[in-house]
Amino acid sequence: MVLSASLRRCLRILSWLPVFIVTAVILWSYYAYVMHLCLFTLTSTAEKVAYLLIFNVCFVMFSWAYWRSIHTRPSSPSAEFQLSVSECQGYEAWGSGDRQSHVLQEVSQKLPVHMRSASGDIRFCHRCQLIKPDRCHHCSVCQTCVLKMDHHCPWLNNCVGFSNYKFFLLFLLFSLMYCLFIAATLAPSFITVWVGTLTGELVDSSAKLHSLFLMLVSVLFSVTLSCLLAFHCWLLTTNKTTLEWLSAPFFWDGQDGAAFDVGVRRNVMQVFGEKRRLWPFPVFSSQGDGHAFPIRRRMVSHSPLAARGDVNLGEESIVETKFTPVLTLALKLDPRLPRVINLSEIQ
Repeated sequence: MVLSASLRRCLRILSWLPVFIVTAVILWSYYAYVMHLCLFTLTSTAEKVAYLLIFNVCFVMFSWAYWRSIHTRPSSPSAEFQLSVSECQGYEAWGSGDRQSHVLQEVSQKLPVHMRSASGDIRFCHRCQLIKPDRCHHCSVCQTCVLKMDHHCPWLNNCVGFSNYKFFLLFLLFSLMYCLFIAATLAPSFITVWVGTLTGELVDSSAKLHSLFLMLVSVLFSVTLSCLLAFHCWLLTTNKTTLEWLSAPFFWDGQDGAAFDVGVRRNVMQVFGEKRRLWPFPVFSSQGDGHAFPIRRRMVSHSPLAARGDVNLGEESIVETKFTPVLTLALKLDPRLPRVINLSEIQ
């Protein structure tokens, strides 16, 4: 037991190693850029002031977003998704099979749960003893269920999910701006230093090394971050998580990779919120509580939520029921008809 506890403590410390590496690179880049480029290399005072002003704004926003991404703990499901003591006892008493599925089905009747497992059962976390909300997954590193989990990032030593996905996107954006600004403003001095080296001029070896490594790191990270940011912008506009991109979510009528896509504008607003003045800042402004999300288009005729009219739909949703052909024709003939259908009225 002592060895196990010590091992866990060592692993916990080692898990912060990638964060320490990133932090060290950031601090070194700040020192190298400010001291060796702005203060020692540039001769124009106006140029120094302009470079330092823009650089420090990028640095502050980048560091702020990185800090929030690391230290915002992942949101976990609320208590209503947790099985009570009696429900846990009843669930475990049946061992396995259809009886257990029936217990979960009964408990989930009062919950806004649409997603299913690959076998069609209610998604249940045996470690946390709870019914998983839609888009929720258990992280084996954080040892908890994470709402709208995207992925576990070792460079943050944290899960990226509902509570910090906006911060993660801003971190990617500001870090890319930070690297691009360094590469663009360092390029003339970098060329001057290395041309001087080739022509035999005396060049400070320290400045030469710092300019070389700073240029290499900024260009390398710019390329990497550009690809990663482009990928997550696509996920944002299509309302997918990385896990949902790898494996489309299952529902009562099968897999649907576009179930949560309610249009680009609404997809973006789900993450960044309605107050656009807050979009550039790493402060929480996402919509909802991470437990339920609008569904674009689902086969609800067999859903336990359909009878209650409890299906949350996007603006452009058309519910597939036995009335679908009539409703679709009516919408084509008269586009003024409401696009969201009240399930309780047509079931």
